[in-house]
Amino acid sequence: MNINKIKEEIFKLKDEKLKIKVIMRRNKFEYLEGKIKSFHPNIFTIETNKGLKSFTYSDIATNSVIISKI
Repeated sequence: MNINKIKEEIFKLKDEKLKIKVIMRRNKFEYLEGKIKSFHPNIFTIETNKGLKSFTYSDIATNSVIISKI
């Protein structure tokens, strides 16, 4: 999946309640819930239950971050 397609898909999730799985290192994960707050050329920010977090579109492309609707 290319970056432009990922940007389109992320933009469609605006105002949706999301479940985010962040894959860290050595089989460690962080689970978050929140809504997309803003979009920028290289990143997007999500207001989560643990504060404001930012992710790159390449995080989605490399499966470091997995986003799904609740």
